[in-house]
Amino acid sequence: MLKSLLQYCLRVLSKKILNKYKPDIIGITGSVGKTSAKEAIATVLQSKFAVRRSTKNYNNEIGVPLSIIGVEKTPGRSILGWLAVIFKAKKLIFLRDKNYPKILVLEMGADKPGDIEYLTNFAPCKVGVLTLISHAHTEFFKTIKKIAQEKRIIISHLRQDGFAVLNFDNELIMQNANATKGEVITYGFKEGADLRATDVNILKNEQTGWPTGLNFKVLYKGNVVPVYLPGVIAKSAISAALSGLAVGTVFGVNLVDGAQALGGLESLPGRMRLIAGIKNTLIIDDTYNSSPEGARAAVETLAQVAIKDGAERYAALGDMLELGPETENAHRELGFKVAELGIDNLITVGEAAKYIAQAAKEAGLDEHRISSFATSGEAGRFLQEKLKPGDVVLAKGSQGGRMEKLVKEVMAEPLQAAKLLARQGKEWE
Repeated sequence: MLKSLLQYCLRVLSKKILNKYKPDIIGITGSVGKTSAKEAIATVLQSKFAVRRSTKNYNNEIGVPLSIIGVEKTPGRSILGWLAVIFKAKKLIFLRDKNYPKILVLEMGADKPGDIEYLTNFAPCKVGVLTLISHAHTEFFKTIKKIAQEKRIIISHLRQDGFAVLNFDNELIMQNANATKGEVITYGFKEGADLRATDVNILKNEQTGWPTGLNFKVLYKGNVVPVYLPGVIAKSAISAALSGLAVGTVFGVNLVDGAQALGGLESLPGRMRLIAGIKNTLIIDDTYNSSPEGARAAVETLAQVAIKDGAERYAALGDMLELGPETENAHRELGFKVAELGIDNLITVGEAAKYIAQAAKEAGLDEHRISSFATSGEAGRFLQEKLKPGDVVLAKGSQGGRMEKLVKEVMAEPLQAAKLLARQGKEWE
């Protein structure tokens, strides 16, 4: 009851703030990649405009209003804290804040049917960004078709003067491209995308041989612009960068200026971030969350990392949650992929992840190279003993599995965990 009342108050106050200041709203949704896209979009636009982005992953009926009001930390159970939020909102309504941002970059999540419609009803977008539609939250949506129906509201609610920025590489997104009245701008790797990435190179440290980032070229309306992204090696980082440049074109940001801004983009904790490991090893930290599509892409990236003779690759994979009836098949498919790619060692964490182990064994991965654990801490301590110089570890799993604890066990500088890893706040302790 109290939560519903709070939700109603936040919605009403947010709507009044938006009606008063009339910022342009960029709404971002998708099964994966929302936060990375948000960061890239905000980074590009900040080169020219006053921009506010969603704090952390504030993407629901509480988080989106907090971002509109400008609150960076939820008060939790504090009544005084929520009264302070309401006071701040009313102050914005009754007085004028000359520094209120011109553009709001807002994540809009969908854990259940109706979420995107609820958010866009009080925060309608000028630009709707669709990052990817895949099997995630199928426990609540049952079918991927229903997921697509929910996600496409981010573009179907747009007016004729709006813009739909779409991932051209995702078939489910492009099948829904005609669901908008706005102008469509596409990005991706495939030929036909308005902004297309080509000539991708992984950059390496000359001394260690470890990857340090990547560069690529963007083709747009006959122009070719180079882009450098530090600290990442995943294709998903390129997709996020492309979404940022695509939104930049809507607001008149020069492609060269946008690309230069992206060179200062810091990789996000738990999202394919490169971290130095113990014993001169490398960790690919993708522990923020997991889905079938994202996990498959992460394992493929692990397989592509060059290693020295005698070194090995480890895939440490936790449960992928909220998949409902897809749970067993999704985990088994990931296990088959691990074996197919020739990953040397597999570590699983959690009950559902045992299906990954079973399938990998069935597909030919030596059972002595497969280890399963109940918790990420146990798995991390096991990995401490196994690692040797030159090895590379991929750590990935859904939020509930807390795979960042495994990373903390094997990172070279655990005192840097608060800065480098996901979920390090007091609320997660």
